[in-house]
Amino acid sequence: MNRHQSSTPHRGFGLKDISGLIDDVWRRSGGARSLLKKAFALIKREGWKGLKRKWISLRLRQIDYTEWIRRYDTLTNEGRAAIKKCFESFPRKPVISVLMPTYNPDPKWLMEAIESVRNQLYPYWELCIADDASTDPRTRQIIARYAAQDSRIKVVFRDSNGHISAASNSALDLSAGEYIALLDHDDLLAEHALFWVADALCRYPKAKLIYSDEDKIDMSGKRLDPYFKCDWNPDLFYSHNLISHLGVYQTALVRLIGGFRTGYEGAQDYDLALRSIEHIKPDEIVHIPRVLYHWRIHEGSTAIGVVAKPYALRAGQKAINEHLQRRAVVGHVEALPELGMYRVRYALPSPPPLVSLIIPIRNGFELIQRCLSTIQQKTTYPNYEIVIVDNGSDDPKVLNYLQSLMSDQRIRIICDDRPFNFSALNNAAVQQAHGEVIGLLNNDIEVISPDWLSEMVSHALRLEVGAVGARLLYPNDTIQHAGVILGIRGVAGHAHKNLSRYVWGYFSRAVLIHSLSAVTAACLFIRKDVYLKVGGFNEDLKAAFSDIDFCLKVREAGYRNVYTPYAELYHHESATRGYDGTNDKRRAFEMDGRYMKRRWGDLLLNDPAYNPNLTLEWEDFSLAWPPRVGPATRSGMHQ
Repeated sequence: MNRHQSSTPHRGFGLKDISGLIDDVWRRSGGARSLLKKAFALIKREGWKGLKRKWISLRLRQIDYTEWIRRYDTLTNEGRAAIKKCFESFPRKPVISVLMPTYNPDPKWLMEAIESVRNQLYPYWELCIADDASTDPRTRQIIARYAAQDSRIKVVFRDSNGHISAASNSALDLSAGEYIALLDHDDLLAEHALFWVADALCRYPKAKLIYSDEDKIDMSGKRLDPYFKCDWNPDLFYSHNLISHLGVYQTALVRLIGGFRTGYEGAQDYDLALRSIEHIKPDEIVHIPRVLYHWRIHEGSTAIGVVAKPYALRAGQKAINEHLQRRAVVGHVEALPELGMYRVRYALPSPPPLVSLIIPIRNGFELIQRCLSTIQQKTTYPNYEIVIVDNGSDDPKVLNYLQSLMSDQRIRIICDDRPFNFSALNNAAVQQAHGEVIGLLNNDIEVISPDWLSEMVSHALRLEVGAVGARLLYPNDTIQHAGVILGIRGVAGHAHKNLSRYVWGYFSRAVLIHSLSAVTAACLFIRKDVYLKVGGFNEDLKAAFSDIDFCLKVREAGYRNVYTPYAELYHHESATRGYDGTNDKRRAFEMDGRYMKRRWGDLLLNDPAYNPNLTLEWEDFSLAWPPRVGPATRSGMHQ
């Protein structure tokens, strides 16, 4: 996140800053031609003042996280007083038990961890410390001293070392609060952490599991590497422990499932969360989009990578596999050692269902030939049909090519000569498709990974899943699509656009399976019954956003839309499309954008698969200046 270390906006903009900024913009825009087109388009829409605003926003992106903290995540004395006044009016003031297992921590960090609890602005807490037979006598001395100073600190000194799960259960036995919060013995809570937890519990009284954003803190005390998370996202949670820090659980729930399990050390909190979600509903899981936890970076800490504790990766794999078995999910999880994360492989039924690949075309001989040949030559999935929708082709090469395909029993050609309407063409073709699963494909798609279709279908067949999107690459091996984020530049934008194929993206999201609000129809798979249930594509959206609107209808119907990076394809034409400045097309685009804003309203600015602390200017998950949450200095904030 802190790849740009330039000066603050209060100082001059030096040559180094300008060079870095130009390089940044050049990379994001796709070269000189694309950059100039975008600049002229911006001037035409918003004038020179619009270009100046864009330059200022680019400048802000060059500032590091430290400046962002100073502006938006620093409490003043006035803010502290406002928070203290606010919680007195809360309709409930639950006691939160902070569980802290300890074993030979650095004395300085242990004291800082304890002080971070004692300094909480919200006073209704207890700190339950279970020392796991530390051999360093300073640990016992520090804990005992604090317990004598504050009656809210409860302590048990275990007779023998049982590792972190056993010690955590000993801390749990001490707790009397309605909720428990997990804190490692060398990490820190933000001073307003428990206030925001209590605030969330007042706003969502049925909540049984709460988690927040987090960052890291180095040995000098500098905060860095913030993880601004999305709202509850089961598919991302199966890819890595989304909850982790700060995790807060209803105490009764934790006791119901038997607390922490031995044998899962290193991933004991992951296992706890996996077992917890088996007993609660998704709307009982609440995300607080604020950094409330600072994870200490030091040698031997998993904060610097799973290499420090490889047993933790194995324990997490074991916990997820057992969770899938308990939920009767046919599949298994594989560890991704280079990421320290996971991939769930969902099994296909036998025999696999028929898939209808629908490809609208109009001329474009080289495109459709490459698309079909790579599907036929590289695809390992055995049961599919190809439905070509010919929208008035008049190129003799294309017509002859289509004629040559007639003998292939897997291919059907539908002639539909109406004026081009992407939504109408697909809707009509779906009605004639024979497959249980529909795959919408652009004619400029090229298959890369042989098991792409198996991967897409394995997700589309999951009953809770609606639309499934693939990882699409430009021919220069940069990302064209890794899912869609709502609100970017008004309506929606592609996540991680122009990122190198070989870069993992924001906390590895470019290479992890996860849920999103929408995916592109350039390669979209969905069960036919779900497609028909939501009424297909909106045929009134003729220029843009019909796939976004469709995915949001699928989501509204109760399904999750999923992105998988393990179906990888090239998307050729879009890489060369610049800004289309024709008046008719621009007006149509703007009209479709206005429809989306009327139809979907605030959802476009509050994507649950994104975070309000991240930008809506770019597709790269960089920081928002300012964030779209109330500042830390405001009180109440029941927003």
